[in-house]
Amino acid sequence: MIVDRVARERAENHMLFQAVHEVALHHAGGAVEDVFAALREALPPAPRLSGDEVRRIAEQISVGRDPSGL
Repeated sequence: MIVDRVARERAENHMLFQAVHEVALHHAGGAVEDVFAALREALPPAPRLSGDEVRRIAEQISVGRDPSGL
């Protein structure tokens, strides 16, 4: 059912943003490679992000930003 799919996607997105936020809290200002590794460990399996997307997020966190918006 479409409502179930939307609810699942919303929950998955929330988990993604929460994981990015947690990494940002603990690794802000860190080296890009360290942040990248932390993100790869913390990110949920869905929605799946490409390596380039994860690297861009890591670059944002490494300069002290929290791209999650939380």
